[in-house]
Amino acid sequence: MAHTPLKPHLSFSQILSMNFGFFGIQFSFGLQQANMTPIYQMLGAEGKDLPLLWLAGPVTGLLVQPIIGALSDRTAHRWGRRTPYFLYGALACSLGLLVMPFSPALWFAASLLWILDAANNVTMEPYRAYVSDRLNRDQHSAGFLTQSAFTGLAQTTAYLAPSILVWLGMSKTAQAPNGIPLIVVSAFLIGALLSFTTVYFSIKKVPELPLTETERAELAAKPRTVGAIFGEIWDAILTMPPTMRRLWWMALFQWYGMMCYWQFIVPSVAKSVFGVTDPKAPGYVDAVLTNGQIGGFYNFIAFIAAFAMVPLTRRFGAKIMHAICLSAAALGMWMLPSISDKAMLFIPMLGVGLAWASIMGNPYVLLAGSIPPERAGVYMGIFNMFIVIPMIIQMLTLPLIYGPLLGSDPGNVIRLGGALLACAAVAVLFVKTTDPEPAALTGARAPH
Repeated sequence: MAHTPLKPHLSFSQILSMNFGFFGIQFSFGLQQANMTPIYQMLGAEGKDLPLLWLAGPVTGLLVQPIIGALSDRTAHRWGRRTPYFLYGALACSLGLLVMPFSPALWFAASLLWILDAANNVTMEPYRAYVSDRLNRDQHSAGFLTQSAFTGLAQTTAYLAPSILVWLGMSKTAQAPNGIPLIVVSAFLIGALLSFTTVYFSIKKVPELPLTETERAELAAKPRTVGAIFGEIWDAILTMPPTMRRLWWMALFQWYGMMCYWQFIVPSVAKSVFGVTDPKAPGYVDAVLTNGQIGGFYNFIAFIAAFAMVPLTRRFGAKIMHAICLSAAALGMWMLPSISDKAMLFIPMLGVGLAWASIMGNPYVLLAGSIPPERAGVYMGIFNMFIVIPMIIQMLTLPLIYGPLLGSDPGNVIRLGGALLACAAVAVLFVKTTDPEPAALTGARAPH
């Protein structure tokens, strides 16, 4: 498809506005990361079952995002190519967040997570493609790292929400009839409000660029049958740019390691800091609140670091910056299970925060510069397979080694995550880009 060679150069305030919807999307993900393990355990799940109960996100991402990405590449709606998908996805996500904390049983919460994650995935990749569509390549680093900053800010707020509610006067021990603390219930209700309203704000402030008549004609000529959509996905996989192919090994180690952290940080902190393993023990609620505080801290670090990283990525390249940040997180995760003083937990979170800022930005800088613009949706969806396939591998294999190799110790799972992030830092250094990375990200405007 023909594209205008130069898109309007956006101001920094416009880039902030177009990415504000990511605040609501990532607030939802932050609530899941911080609370799904304790929700599952409070509804009766055992430690060895946790990875399988987390399968909803990666499986729905694997199925939904490439299809939605391919469909959005072929959409010519009056609202835009991407807008209908992340609007309706955000609305469905709001409804899922509204119901989740009232789950009456484990099976209900697990089933609802499938619906919630499907809705999030309908929203996610069209949103990333929208940023790629709207910005010239010289603004990709600012666009995607701003998206990363909103991820950090949103997840900071999501992780801290229960603690903030306690500070405002809510009881940390009061529970809903299903045993879930009321502070967690309230946090999910706040997320339900934010999910849709922030996305709506972004598309009103910075709408998609209108399609030309030529572009509309080309889209109208493309078949929309199921076979055509899957054929488009398969063809895109076969013709995947070399840079994108080389990102696979980095993604495998990176996302396996991050899932180890998210699934087991609460039981690890409960054991190492509060000396409890029973999720119904009073100290376990303290571990949940502590995880919210350290999670909020690392996400705040990610918020600050994402903006600070823009000039560094332009100068040194996304590849080098990503390797440095992953190495810092690897060291932090290896330290975590040995810490028994709550205050000391914040030190390794510095490294985790740097890595999270980079994870949500720098790989997309590498990716966006290597894919054809007219196929941004399908390739963003396929790149999500690089995220969810490692997660599925983790969820299927970790239960097999949790007892025999890791001693049923959540702290050892966190250490495994750190070792894998170190492997990811090495792997990203072997990614070869089409042209010298820093030169491609000088930030200069394209000539008129």
